[in-house]
Amino acid sequence: MKIIPVILSGGVGSRLWPLSREHFPKQCLPLTDKEYSLLQQTMLRTLSLEVADPIVVCNEDHRFLIAQQLQSIGVKKSSIVLEPKGRNTAPAIALAALEALRSQSGDALMLVLPADHVIRDIAAFETTIKQAVELAKQDALVTFGVQPTRPETGYGYIRSGDNFSVVEFVEKPNLAKAQAYLDSGEYLWNSGMFLFRAKAFLDELSAHRDDIFQAVNLAYQQRTEDLDFVRIDAELFAQCPEESIDFAVMEPTKKAKVVPYAGDWSDIGAWDALYDYADKDADNNVLLGDVMSEGSSHCLIRSESRLVAAVGVSDLVIVETADAVLVMDKNNAQDVKKIVKRIKAEGREEHMYHTTVHRPWGTYQTVDLGGRHQVKRIMVKPGEKLSVQMHHHRAEHWVVVSGTAKVQNGDREILLTENESTYIPVGVVHALENPGKIPLELVEVQSGSYLGEDDIVRFSDRYGR
Repeated sequence: MKIIPVILSGGVGSRLWPLSREHFPKQCLPLTDKEYSLLQQTMLRTLSLEVADPIVVCNEDHRFLIAQQLQSIGVKKSSIVLEPKGRNTAPAIALAALEALRSQSGDALMLVLPADHVIRDIAAFETTIKQAVELAKQDALVTFGVQPTRPETGYGYIRSGDNFSVVEFVEKPNLAKAQAYLDSGEYLWNSGMFLFRAKAFLDELSAHRDDIFQAVNLAYQQRTEDLDFVRIDAELFAQCPEESIDFAVMEPTKKAKVVPYAGDWSDIGAWDALYDYADKDADNNVLLGDVMSEGSSHCLIRSESRLVAAVGVSDLVIVETADAVLVMDKNNAQDVKKIVKRIKAEGREEHMYHTTVHRPWGTYQTVDLGGRHQVKRIMVKPGEKLSVQMHHHRAEHWVVVSGTAKVQNGDREILLTENESTYIPVGVVHALENPGKIPLELVEVQSGSYLGEDDIVRFSDRYGR
């Protein structure tokens, strides 16, 4: 029986702002590796096992980003299930289980992995999986408990007994309780990773939370398939209760087992967790990007677009992006959410997008923005095309910097090469395509009374938007 990797990629990681944004979440960022994102690392660590095509459950807004990242590491075939709305882990895993039963034409083992965990000890990971497989074949619902190394208050715990039994699940403790758990040797960190048969999970979900099972099943049965994506009925799924797998299934079931994992593991949920996990220099600093430090210690400093210099500071997190800078006491890492909440409340967009925005066809970067003008740098990947569209309130002037542009401008179709340009008046139907073998780069100058991204009327779009 092959294992199906099920990757849960639904969060946005607001505690890792300003690097993590709603439309480019933390699991898609190379936070602990120069080459691969957290999502890609999660997928890659399963490939040494005998696995079937993976299932990814993600937010609809991230679908093209997720698909692109999987394809770039050689995963050509996968099921990407789109959650219309986040409903926590129990409904998300139920969707994956229903998809597993359909795509595998029978029962299958599901290895459920959050997309934002980091594991370096692959050998220990594989050993733990193999132990869990034997239990799952006997209908057990297996969770993985991480051997604690410190009195951590940010994780839930599992009290383990003989023969992989689960004595109890406990919520995040205070420091005194966490120390007592560590000293007892009976408790493991609750990792949020699971392995079980798809049907066994659904049977237990139906037995203990039939309301969730029925709502998810009904929404899944009304699914549609769009390109490489499985779309769930939004109206029906919105009626599903929001609940975690621990509360819905793992705590009430009699079939729970816990397999200890003794290798390294980290849930990269906030900047202090990333600092704890990362390699440090002689001054106990984590310096990433164009950073200079003099007389500073125990800091995490990350630069994305310019030089960041720190002198004589300690225990700080400093994160610079093109449009925002975070300076924070490392002990207040959980409070980043408060800043993100204020950004949302004030109607700003720094919680949603970076200055470089990723689209299925390429990227665009805002270079300058005024009251009635906006300048963007646009990159279109070879063979890709933007939607056929028009704007009610803005005109656009395109200047090709490199590559070849195939342009629909009203009833004309033209080819533009380097240093050539075209003007799109207000209300004119237009489209942009890269017919070449190299990326198309151009500068777009917008002018008009309203420059918002929602001033787009699409007539056709190969990406189903």
